[in-house]
Amino acid sequence: MTEQQLPAWADPAVSPAGLDAQGVSRRQLLHRAGLFGAAFAAGSLATPAAAASGPRRLGGSDPRLAYLVGDHHIHTVYSHDAKYTFSQLAAAGEKFGLDWMVFTEHSNFGHAQYGAPLEHSEILKARKENPRQLIFQGLEWYIPGAEHCTVFSPPGKHEVDLLTKFESAYDGKLLGYTEGSAGATDTARNEAHAVKAIQWLAEQRRTGYVDDVLVLANHPMRLGIDSPHEMRNWRDAAPEIMIGMEGAPGAQGAAIPGWRGATSIRGEYENKPSAQSWAGYPADGYLTYGGFDWATATVGGLWDSMLAEGSLFSITTNSDAHRIVFDTWKNGDWPAGQNFDNTGKLPDPVNTDTPQPGSDFWPGQFSRTHVGVTGYGYRAVMQGMRAGRVWLDHGHLLDGLDVRLTRDCESGRGVTLGGRLRVRRGEKLTLNITVTSASRLNPQGILPELAHVDVIRGAVRGPVTDRDAWQAPDTKVVKSKDVTGRTGTYTLRVPLTAGDESFYVRLRGSDGNRHGAGYLGASIDPHGPIAHEPGNGDPWADTWFYSNPMFVDVVGG
Repeated sequence: MTEQQLPAWADPAVSPAGLDAQGVSRRQLLHRAGLFGAAFAAGSLATPAAAASGPRRLGGSDPRLAYLVGDHHIHTVYSHDAKYTFSQLAAAGEKFGLDWMVFTEHSNFGHAQYGAPLEHSEILKARKENPRQLIFQGLEWYIPGAEHCTVFSPPGKHEVDLLTKFESAYDGKLLGYTEGSAGATDTARNEAHAVKAIQWLAEQRRTGYVDDVLVLANHPMRLGIDSPHEMRNWRDAAPEIMIGMEGAPGAQGAAIPGWRGATSIRGEYENKPSAQSWAGYPADGYLTYGGFDWATATVGGLWDSMLAEGSLFSITTNSDAHRIVFDTWKNGDWPAGQNFDNTGKLPDPVNTDTPQPGSDFWPGQFSRTHVGVTGYGYRAVMQGMRAGRVWLDHGHLLDGLDVRLTRDCESGRGVTLGGRLRVRRGEKLTLNITVTSASRLNPQGILPELAHVDVIRGAVRGPVTDRDAWQAPDTKVVKSKDVTGRTGTYTLRVPLTAGDESFYVRLRGSDGNRHGAGYLGASIDPHGPIAHEPGNGDPWADTWFYSNPMFVDVVGG
C-alpha cells in the first residue's frame, strides 16, 4: 500500500477472509511446530511426564509452550478520541498476524451510560467475523490519583456488567478523584481508592462472578504521575490481578521524520513534569528510549527495582490505536442534537483523499506482545500473562523466542519466562536462548536482523524500605552476544553461577542501529537504547525485543 491510502482490509465493508498476513502468524508458527493439533485447539496440551507427575524437583519444571501474539490496548469509535470501528481494527489485527486483541475504550460519562453495552454487540460481531482471533472487551481505567490502566476479562455472562460496575464505582475521572500531587488534600483518599478498586476486581474473580480479570498500567512515564509507591501499592493489593505495565507505549509512529513536527517523540512522550508528577523522576524519564518507557529501558531502573524485590511484574507493548499514521479516514459528522455524552459513540469514520493526523500503527503492525500458552483460548492467554510467560518486540524483529534456565546437575526443561528455579549456593546453571530470526519482510518492507542479545542480571533483596525507590544498584548487563548475520533458528547457551544471593535474569536485544551508554552509565549498560532527537524517531530503524525475567531462589549449599 502507499502511505496515503488506507488498505482495503481496513474498510468496514471488506471481509478479512482470505487475506495473507504480513509477517509470520503465530498460528503458522504453532502449526509448523506441531503444537496446533486437536489437543491444543481443544484447550489442552500435554506436558512432559516430569511436569505432570512425580515429586517436585529442586529446580522446578515447565510445560511445553506455544506463543500467541496480541495487543491489549486498542480504541474504537466508542472512545471519545479515536475513529475506527471494531471490524476495521479486528481485520487489521488479522492482517498483521494477531491471535488476541483487547478493545479498551476510555472511561467517561458517555461511555459509562451508553457505550459499554452498545459496544458489546459489535464485539460479538467482530468475534464472528474473525473466528480465529480471541477478542476481549476491556476498559481503559482512569486510575484515581494516577493515569491509565487496561482492565479486561474473558467472555462470559458478566463480562459487560463487570466493566460497567467497575467504571461507575472506581473510575477516577467519573468520580473526580484525579488529584495525585504530593501533599494535596485528596491524594491519600484517591490513592487508597485505586487500591480498593483492584481488590474489588480480585473479589469478583475469587467469588466466580467472572472467570478471570487482569490489570496492566498503561504508558506509566508519559506524564510521570504513576509514582513508584503507587505502582507497588497496586501490585501488592492483588498481584494476581495487577500483573504489570506497558514496557513500551503505543503511538510509536509519533516521531516519524516530517510527520507531526520538530518536537515529537515516539509514544507521544512529549510532556514535562507538572504539579501532578512525582517529584523524584528525572526530566529525562519523560522520554522513550528505543521506543521503550524509561521505567523499563533503564537497566537498574524502576522496573528492575520492583523485580529486585523478588516479585514478578510483567511488561507488554501494544498499539494504543486511536489514529493511524498516514491513513486518510476521519471521524464522521454528528447528526443534529447528538454528541458523545448523549450517545457514547462517535459517528463511523468516512474516507477522504487527504492524510489525517495520527501517531499510531494498526494492531500488530509494529508492536507485538507474545504470550506462552499451554492451550488455546481466552483464559489460556490470561493465564500465560499472569505466569509471566511474555516477551515483546517491535517491527517484527523476531519470528520466535524460547528461553529456558536449567540446572547443569539435572536433566529436564528447567523454567521459562516468569518462572522460578530453586538452586543451591555455588550451583552451575545454563541460560538457553533459542532465537528464530525474522524470515520475511515486515509490514514496512524490511527484513529485520537481530544484532545482539543482552543478558541482564539483578540481585533479589526482598521488599524495599523506601517504596518510592526507583533504582536497583546491583542490576547490570552481564553478557552480550553478537548475533549479527545469524539466520534461522539457533540457541545461545550462557553459563551462570548461583552466588550467595537470589537473583533474576532477563533478556533484551535490538537491530543494533541505535545504542549508547545506558541511562545509569556504561558500567551498568554499555550499549543500551537511547533517546532519539525530537522529530527524528523513525521507529522501523530502531527496533528492540525484551523478555520478562526468570527468578533464581538460592538456598544453602
